[in-house]
Amino acid sequence: MILHVDMDAFYASVEERDRPDLAGKPVIVGGTPEGRGVVAAASYAARRFGVHSAMPAVTARRLCPHGVFLRPRMDHYAEVSDQIRSVFGKYTPLVEPLSLDEAFLDVTGSAPLFGSAVRIAVAIKQEIRDSLRLIASVGVAPNKFLAKIASDLKKPDALVVVEAAHVQEFLDPLPVGRLWGVGKVTGGVFERLGIQTIGQLRQVPVELLRQHFGSNGDHLWQLSRGIDDRPVVPEQAAKSISHETTFAQDLRDREVMRAWLLELSEQVGSRLRRHGLKGRTVQLKVRFEDFHTITRAQTLPHATDVTDEIWQTAARMFAERLPARRLHIRLLGVGVSGLDQPKLVQQSLFPDEEHERQSRLDHVADQIKDRFGQASLQRGLGMLHQVEHRTGPPGADRNQYGK
Repeated sequence: MILHVDMDAFYASVEERDRPDLAGKPVIVGGTPEGRGVVAAASYAARRFGVHSAMPAVTARRLCPHGVFLRPRMDHYAEVSDQIRSVFGKYTPLVEPLSLDEAFLDVTGSAPLFGSAVRIAVAIKQEIRDSLRLIASVGVAPNKFLAKIASDLKKPDALVVVEAAHVQEFLDPLPVGRLWGVGKVTGGVFERLGIQTIGQLRQVPVELLRQHFGSNGDHLWQLSRGIDDRPVVPEQAAKSISHETTFAQDLRDREVMRAWLLELSEQVGSRLRRHGLKGRTVQLKVRFEDFHTITRAQTLPHATDVTDEIWQTAARMFAERLPARRLHIRLLGVGVSGLDQPKLVQQSLFPDEEHERQSRLDHVADQIKDRFGQASLQRGLGMLHQVEHRTGPPGADRNQYGK
């Protein structure tokens, strides 16, 4: 059985925990209404006003004029995330982090020690509540797809269990928009077809889905039946390391897009170095406003963990290898695959001096950030985009763990 653990309003909940005077108030973590930032998280009190993550902060202020706006402390949230993951590790080594506030856990082999998956889910929720004073929602199901849907159904403080014998009973009444990959455009097609629920979708012949959605039709057909064979992959065993982000408002400014590619490349490079890995292939993922998604990849002549090399490669693919169309971007992602341990990578007899220089700079930068926090160093281009999470309030702790 698989658990999907998702922390409720994570950033806002950490702030409320650390500052009891904020309890029950509409807390909004992210950019300031005076700037260009977006909402990173909103407490449930703020959500009652219609505020949600990825919304422009200026819109959040209009909806919730009495909201308490706080700059994110990503370094501090990362420390709390590490504490949460240490709880997971007590119950299973098979933990696949998705972000600072959510992860998949495969607890199939943990039953002899800790009991059923449901008992493990209850124990994890209770330990997080008792030791960290935070609330987690958990979905328990036979696979990742079902577990993720389950954890989101009854937030906050949810515990939703999907038994293998009752998968269709669980899925059929749900709106078709709950399926992965069903966004505005796909949802519009379903609306024209008169399909509103997953149960209705399940009755549609797969051939009709292929006519409307191409190869994605098979994917939707499988999800409507609760089929998802992907294993939980611990980060250490991953074949690639990647980061992606979905934007509340489509990006239209090319320089902002390039800045986001740098942000993502920095996170990927940092994780590679943290785990002692290098990779040969840089991957770029782009999703347009109509949900059309493309990927591009380029293999380098040598394995790398250098941020600048990852970013330059991703930026070059972005500039030269996208379709000729107006760029309204919904999602960007950067990854590196073909991973090797550095000691297994054959060293060149004639090292590239620039590569070596950039590598040394990255390692020095990592040491500075480990000691003084993520906000202590920033590349110039990174200041252009709307990620305001690099700067915390005065006096904030500064030790970031990159996803």
